[in-house]
Parts: sequence; C-alpha cells; structure tokens
Amino acid sequence: MDTHTERQPDLVISLSEEPLPTLSPHMEAFQNDIEHVLLSSDQIQQKIAEVGAQITQDYAGRDLLLVGVLKGAFVFMADLSRHVHLPLEFDFMAVSSYGAATHTSGVVRILKDLDHEIQGRHVLVVEDIVDSGLTLSYLLKNLRTRKPASLEVVALMQKTGVQRVPLDITYRLFDIPSVFVVGYGLDFAERFRNLTFVGTLRPEVYRDAVS
Repeated sequence: MDTHTERQPDLVISLSEEPLPTLSPHMEAFQNDIEHVLLSSDQIQQKIAEVGAQITQDYAGRDLLLVGVLKGAFVFMADLSRHVHLPLEFDFMAVSSYGAATHTSGVVRILKDLDHEIQGRHVLVVEDIVDSGLTLSYLLKNLRTRKPASLEVVALMQKTGVQRVPLDITYRLFDIPSVFVVGYGLDFAERFRNLTFVGTLRPEVYRDAVS
C-alpha cells in the first residue's frame, strides 16, 4: 500500500472552548462530575465523517480490516465504520498499560488477541487516544510480525507534548491538551463511556484514586 500523508488535525481544542451541555435526564447523575467539554458531539461527528470519506478513498479496492483497541475505541470505531463506504471486516484487541487510574505505567499486556489472521490484509488500527505512545508502539510492533500487507492507525485524539516514542499516525482527528479525559468510549473506573462528548472530570472525582 502506498504510504499515506499524515492527516493533520484542523482543530486544536482548548479547555474552555465548549460549554458544558445539559445532559438528558438519565445522565444527570454525571452533571456534577464533568468540569470541561473538550470535544462536543457535533465536532466529533463532523470530523469522523470527513476522515471516513478519506479512508474510503485511500482504501478503495483493498481488503480492509478494522482492528479496534478495546475498550475505549469501540464507540469511535462503530461511528467511523458507518462512514467508510467499502466492504470491510472487524476484529478487536484488548491491551493494558495503566498502573494507576490516570497514568500509564509503560508495561503492556495483551488481554485479548485477534480472532483472525492478518497476513496479507490491509489493517487499520482504531485507537481512541494516544498519549505517551508506548502502548500503541508495542501493539504495532506485535502486529507487524504477522505480516499484514499494510498497517496504519486512525486515532480520535492525541495528547500534545507527552509522546515518548516516535509514531506515524496516518489519520489523527484531534489534538488535545495533556489532561485526563472521559466520554465517547473513554472511562474512569468504567464509568462515563456513554457520554456523547469528550470532557474532563472535576479533580475531586478522581483525587482519591491517584493519591
């Protein structure tokens, strides 16, 4: 596969850019937990549509396999796939690299491996967020040993200024500050994944977990 030019995000989010939305009645329990909204639902969906169209163009006529990194990427992967207008298949991996609740340990474990062989396939890894890059770097090295025809990455978000290893992320939708975020698949203590936006938590919500 031809090497893609990295898709640079056209939007850099600041902490105070988006007002806190009014949550639906069944989500009001989260209202006091969210401090700021970094990415609104509309921003996310607009950008996903744009990137889905680009992936459709880049992979036309190729045997495309989306590999979602569980658990955080499952919401993003579902929405993205509906904007990729090509025959494609799905598979999933689960990895762990978090020692504390909000800080990566750098130690990576594969908790769930792929169900199918990827040799000769065009593989697009779907990530929710890239911070240090250690987990993704390990995952890509592992997948390359399986001899895919090509191996690329689409990431919803990348934190700025914290990358510890070089990474070539072909499709990166948003740059965000180096803050702990939840929503749209991302969690704290397995909560907040079902928020339609990406935001930060009030410090008192997670203070005890990282003290």
